[in-house]
Amino acid sequence: MEFVILAVTGLFAGIIGALVGLGGGVILVPAALYFGITLGWVPGLTPQKIVGLSVIMMIFIGLSSTLSYMKTRTVDYRSGLIFFAGSIPGTILGAYVNKGLDLPSFNLYFGLLLIFLSVLLLVRKYLKPVRWFVEHGRTRTFKDQEGAVHEYGYPIWFAVMLTFGIGFASGLFGIGGGSINVPAMILLFLFPPHVAVGTSMFMVFLSAIVNAASHITLGNVPWLYTLPVVPAAYAGAKIGAALNKRLNSETLVTALRIILLITGIRSIYEGIWG
Repeated sequence: MEFVILAVTGLFAGIIGALVGLGGGVILVPAALYFGITLGWVPGLTPQKIVGLSVIMMIFIGLSSTLSYMKTRTVDYRSGLIFFAGSIPGTILGAYVNKGLDLPSFNLYFGLLLIFLSVLLLVRKYLKPVRWFVEHGRTRTFKDQEGAVHEYGYPIWFAVMLTFGIGFASGLFGIGGGSINVPAMILLFLFPPHVAVGTSMFMVFLSAIVNAASHITLGNVPWLYTLPVVPAAYAGAKIGAALNKRLNSETLVTALRIILLITGIRSIYEGIWG
């Protein structure tokens, strides 16, 4: 039963993660907390092991979706490497801070993060893009399939500072960082949406490798449970990347932010009164 639950969760995490550039951790972590710890359907899980499982999964979601986005040439490798360099120390620090979190504290802080992400997804289409970062940073261009040229850019110092904080959250909670990366790239750096998603998944792949190394060193990875999660997530990421080319993902994002909000409220409740 636990293998079926984890496989279905991994498949769903892969589809959502690759479709909208979230990485998949925001799906797997709350689902594993609920099914594994609250209901007790997946024995042996702790918050640390759930995070370890999530970061292993995200290596394969990131790899699968990056390979798909490479074919459509919507990955900005240079920007991805800059963002990755900024996230490395934050990711390592977050993984070590995670070691000291008990279940109530993890639920409380993770719930607050989920609510923040749901609000960010809710308001991002209403926020006006900020041109200051492009005008005061290095600019890049992208020509889409219709031939339109998009200009975007960022100051490297700010990008490094931003991704350090995103990396910390990724290491602490086992999320891919894409849920913050994608809105930031679109709103602050004026990335074309498809390039933001493709570049985010490239960064998720690189960051997950560092994140996984930290959690493997700390003994946080339940290797048996990676068997159903990894293949399902890899297949799901292929599906999500294919859907990204064909679908308007706004409906899915709307459903996701509602799920994140409800899950965040429940997680905070468990952290305070559970």
